[in-house]
Amino acid sequence: MPSSRPTKTYLAFDFGAESGRAVLAHLHAGTIRTEEVHRFPNEPVSYGGSLHWDIARLWWEVGKALAKLDKTNLEGIGVDAWGVDYALLGDRGELLQNPYHYRDTRTNGVMEEVFQIVSKEEIYGITGIQFMPINTLYQLFAAKQKTPRIFEAAEHLLTIPDLFHYWLTGNAACEFTSASTTQMLNPATRNWASDLLNRLGFPLDLPARIVEPGSVIGTLLPELARGSFLSGTPVIAPASHDTGSAVTAIRAREGTAFLSSGTWSLIGIELDAPVITPESLQLNFTNEGGVNGTTRFLKNVMGLWMLQCCRQSWATRGHEFNYQELMEMAERESPFTHLIDPDDGTFLCPSDMPLAIEQFCARTHQIAPATPGAHVRTILDSLALKYRGVIKNVEYLTGQQIRQIRVIGGGSKNHLLNQLTADATGTKVLAGPAEATALGNAAVQILATGGASSLQEVREIIDRSFPTEVFEPRETDIWDRQAERFQQYCECIYA
Repeated sequence: MPSSRPTKTYLAFDFGAESGRAVLAHLHAGTIRTEEVHRFPNEPVSYGGSLHWDIARLWWEVGKALAKLDKTNLEGIGVDAWGVDYALLGDRGELLQNPYHYRDTRTNGVMEEVFQIVSKEEIYGITGIQFMPINTLYQLFAAKQKTPRIFEAAEHLLTIPDLFHYWLTGNAACEFTSASTTQMLNPATRNWASDLLNRLGFPLDLPARIVEPGSVIGTLLPELARGSFLSGTPVIAPASHDTGSAVTAIRAREGTAFLSSGTWSLIGIELDAPVITPESLQLNFTNEGGVNGTTRFLKNVMGLWMLQCCRQSWATRGHEFNYQELMEMAERESPFTHLIDPDDGTFLCPSDMPLAIEQFCARTHQIAPATPGAHVRTILDSLALKYRGVIKNVEYLTGQQIRQIRVIGGGSKNHLLNQLTADATGTKVLAGPAEATALGNAAVQILATGGASSLQEVREIIDRSFPTEVFEPRETDIWDRQAERFQQYCECIYA
């Protein structure tokens, strides 16, 4: 007999480093169904010698998505996006500058300058966040030095998802999980690290107020709703950092680690409190904010960015490959012929990724890969070995044995990498859901509007709706032998 309970529909805007999309999550009779209603590219723009996000274009795409849904009853709207980047608003709420892309070179050498004012140990003790030159802390310090007039004119700092929430509602706030990626937040107080900001010369009232995931930022502005069914729709802050949303969708505790696989690979577990120790500092682990007062204890390493860049480079030379073709070519290659450190600084933003891989091999006295298939196999073998090391360090730092890895995000559809990850770590891999970020975004909206009674319940709904694919480890002894060789090539540039 059909359920008489009505379907509740939530809109999740999910902005990634390559593309953005608007996804409807339909909750009905204890299951969720997703529907992508709009997808668009997210391509950075370079001008004046700097790399920026085309934020006005992204906002235009938001408007297009809303126009498609003017006859849809929504329970809520929420936005998630990548971390660390930010927007500065003037005294009339205007955007002062197109937000910088985290791969812009203006932060080169800035970490070391900051350490002259506040030591690395102090910063980590306050924030518990891993050191990367892309962190907001160093971007903002660079802005203070290189564009001081814009910096001084700023009234508010918002992270990228917060900027979209502001434009949707007119209310400025920084959601906790996204704010935690800035390395400017104290996880113990769950507020801005005022002493750190003060010592670096940042106005204490520059970052907008902190709100927790599930907070209602406001209702959709009338000029956006235009008298349609969208009028009065609440805009709800999900776990606005995209990894925060992805991890919200699953259970990654008590022996289960998460691997959010996309442009970046984020590997860790969910904890009830941060781990801020000399050992976690030495291994450069991070404590990012999670939902319901939790902490995502993780390591941020390079992900499928390298593959994306290789594909783009080959395309400029007239060789168009889709991802399936590249995986098939990689599978035919011999394993471990070439190994690289995915976190080497030369891979952060090279002009030619295949050449950067070849040059790394030359520097480390290896034969360079000569075909696209060999390049891809090099990337995948190296990522799997990198994941192995991170999982071992998670076990060491938390005292927990990892018995399985939950791979989520777009990379969960990469069967070859999933199998290599299982083989390299000697651990069962559960792949999916690929839609974890949009689902986690919707999950917080569902909780905020009473559609589920607990985080556990909404996670069970997602598990029921999106079964996982299992990859069992094979021939782990081969990987044991290669791990020592791989370690010789690894010098983490962020530690």
